[in-house]
Amino acid sequence: MCKECGCGGENHKENKKVVEVLTKVLDANDRQAQENREHFEEYGVYAINLMSSPGAGKTSLIEATIEALGDSLKIGVIEGDLETDLDAQRVRSKGAPAVQINTGSACHLDAFMVHKGIHQLPLKDLDLVFIENVGNLVCPASYDVGAHLNVVLLSVTEGADKPEKYPVMFRHADLLVITKIDLIPYVDFSIESAIRSARKVKPGMDVIALSCKTKEGLEDWLDYLRFKVRMNRRALR
Repeated sequence: MCKECGCGGENHKENKKVVEVLTKVLDANDRQAQENREHFEEYGVYAINLMSSPGAGKTSLIEATIEALGDSLKIGVIEGDLETDLDAQRVRSKGAPAVQINTGSACHLDAFMVHKGIHQLPLKDLDLVFIENVGNLVCPASYDVGAHLNVVLLSVTEGADKPEKYPVMFRHADLLVITKIDLIPYVDFSIESAIRSARKVKPGMDVIALSCKTKEGLEDWLDYLRFKVRMNRRALR
């Protein structure tokens, strides 16, 4: 799908030169990611990388979070999509600053893209920054973007077995958010099965199930965010 992550051809795994180039790319990315984290911390900002397949509800979750938290936590957003600024427009309409990063053919955000976005946000006025990654359950897992927390969303419309089918992504995540639970009566999905699948891949993984439409479970998510931001502030004192 893109040259940067090595998924653009069938023979990449057997190509030593490609592996060497990819290793150098990832090493450089990791160095930039650490700089990004340090920049967030300089301003006391907690950064969260949101990952999922397309349509799992990342932007809806951000919108619901902005509305629910109001002025209690100031939120900024870095939006990643191949094209358009539609998601950034949605976020701005809720009153939060948002920077759109268009990746073109790249199927993920990397630390360098996020670095550009950081400098377009008013960090001194923010408590929390969401980095909404490109919709993809594979490639974003390989790229540290400089966030403090990696969150993967799983919609009930996708099936409860996705963690075992896409283990790298779920192993990379600190928290699983199961979304659109208001649709459970209409789909074949078990929250318990999804949790078991996730914890086979990553034992002890934190899980929150919610609906942005009905707000069921949303307070658990908000409490989780408040706790993480509070702990971050203490650590930076």
